[in-house]
Amino acid sequence: MSKGPSFGNMGGNMADLMRQAQKMQQQVQEAQNELKNAEYVGKAAGDLVTVKMNGERKITDLKIAEKLIDPDDPDTLQDMVIMALNDANDKMMEDQKNKLGQYAGGLSGMNGMM
Repeated sequence: MSKGPSFGNMGGNMADLMRQAQKMQQQVQEAQNELKNAEYVGKAAGDLVTVKMNGERKITDLKIAEKLIDPDDPDTLQDMVIMALNDANDKMMEDQKNKLGQYAGGLSGMNGMM
């Protein structure tokens, strides 16, 4: 008399699948930690404005060359700061895409991050 349905070697396959999922989860965590601790430098106006940003999108440094500071033209300075911030952000996003994109297909909710 049978004790129930026979699943053959499915138990072994499931264990392999679980090990692979755990390995992938660990790799994603390592990549996220690496990204979090990374530093991204954005530049504008021929390096007259530089911005440093970490992987958590926090600005850690801002340098503006003195010759770019014109009290009669604050708009240009504002534009240059925005350009440098966007440059740093673009670099961070590209790094995230490169490091985490390989996992995005198998993880729901990752598309919003990239």
